[in-house]
Amino acid sequence: MKAGRLQMLVSVRTLDEALLVAESGAAGGADFIDLKEPRDGALGGLPPATVLAIVAALRAKGCGLPVSATIGDLPMHALPTILARVAALRDSGVDYIKVGIEAAPGPAAAAGGAVLDALATVHAAPGVAVVPVFMADAGLDLGLLEHALARNFGVCMVDTADKQRGSLFDVAPVDTLHRFVQAARAAGARVGLAGALRLQHLPLLAELAPDFVGFRSAVCRGDRRAALDPLLLRDLSARLHAAETAALRV
Repeated sequence: MKAGRLQMLVSVRTLDEALLVAESGAAGGADFIDLKEPRDGALGGLPPATVLAIVAALRAKGCGLPVSATIGDLPMHALPTILARVAALRDSGVDYIKVGIEAAPGPAAAAGGAVLDALATVHAAPGVAVVPVFMADAGLDLGLLEHALARNFGVCMVDTADKQRGSLFDVAPVDTLHRFVQAARAAGARVGLAGALRLQHLPLLAELAPDFVGFRSAVCRGDRRAALDPLLLRDLSARLHAAETAALRV
């Protein structure tokens, strides 16, 4: 993931949606295509065969945008399933595999650390990069981020599991998110923020200045399980970059 301007990741659930995002990217809009099934949760995963087919179709049409895919919402004690789902996506053609990590301080963070240790071995092998996605609903243990950075994860994200509770900013203090972004940057890692983000959050996101921001809710009419709307996607892209420009002037 390139350094520089604030980039936009858009989550899609079908080939048609992926093609809309690819078209947006060609016009200077979206920067990443994220494959997931929002009807199955925050990180609901599409079947590996579907992921493979979508990536192949995108590449056949000349789309060069990076593509990520999620493995589903899994508890930290389901490590064998987590590793099996990561393995199932390694030959799908995606550039990144996103894995949710429970990030609350205490026992949850310890369990998350064990998952990171196991994923680090997979991540170190040639091929697809693993992206830890720290779920901040019950708190965000920055020590867990340090744990990930020490194991050479080059891209990390913060997200929320329960989209009904509101946005990322409803569950995580801005100061904590700022420290997360700065810690990742200091270690040379790329960092992304997501979690039911909408237009009203753009100025604050621009101030926090992560490397990229993830969206689904903001590009759907209705909730995040509805179809992606190309007009909302185009508007979001323009407003995101306008907010970034405004923040740089301050």
